[in-house]
Amino acid sequence: MSGELRAYYARRAREYERIYEKPERQEDLARLAALLADDLAGHEVLEIACGTGYWSQVIARSARRLHATDAVAEPLEIAKAKDWPPDKVTFGTCDAYDPAAAPGDFTALFAGFWWSHVPRPDLPAFLDAVHRRLGPGGRVVFVDNRFVAGSSTPIAETDGDGNTYQLRPLSDGSRHRVLKNFPDRAEFTALLDGRARNLDLVELPYFWRLRYEVAG
Repeated sequence: MSGELRAYYARRAREYERIYEKPERQEDLARLAALLADDLAGHEVLEIACGTGYWSQVIARSARRLHATDAVAEPLEIAKAKDWPPDKVTFGTCDAYDPAAAPGDFTALFAGFWWSHVPRPDLPAFLDAVHRRLGPGGRVVFVDNRFVAGSSTPIAETDGDGNTYQLRPLSDGSRHRVLKNFPDRAEFTALLDGRARNLDLVELPYFWRLRYEVAG
């Protein structure tokens, strides 16, 4: 994670979950929760970039075990303070680009709203690291935003690699330039060709969910 993005999420930790209060997104959020409960039921799950644990709480309902990790201390402390099923959920510090650093054996990996923060040139190496961590047959689930004019923060700039950036305000008055990409089906297909099997993409009005197994 870049130093700029790390600093942004440290400052945003206390107000992070306000994004899930938007009225127009409630139906999609309920659908995502149902999808994840089914996708990860019975799995031993490694979650990277867990933030404040919003999606960790969804996963913990059906997963056999969950180890939730983040590289930033402030949101991780908020996640730890929530109520969790006893002997089922653990936490740790881990950079999303190095999932091998998280201890334990896992049958699935989940990352919510992280894919969009990975620079496009770095996606192949990131996915390879995820796949090595699980091994062939491991289940991978990503969820993230779709761009919706009037609901999403506007795109402020696009760089030479096709990465898009938003200028995000925080309640303290500060503004932050944040990498936020919005991939489409063609990008997923191109990146995961030969890397994944049983790819299943669900595109909701405001979010997408991608599920697949690591190819052997």
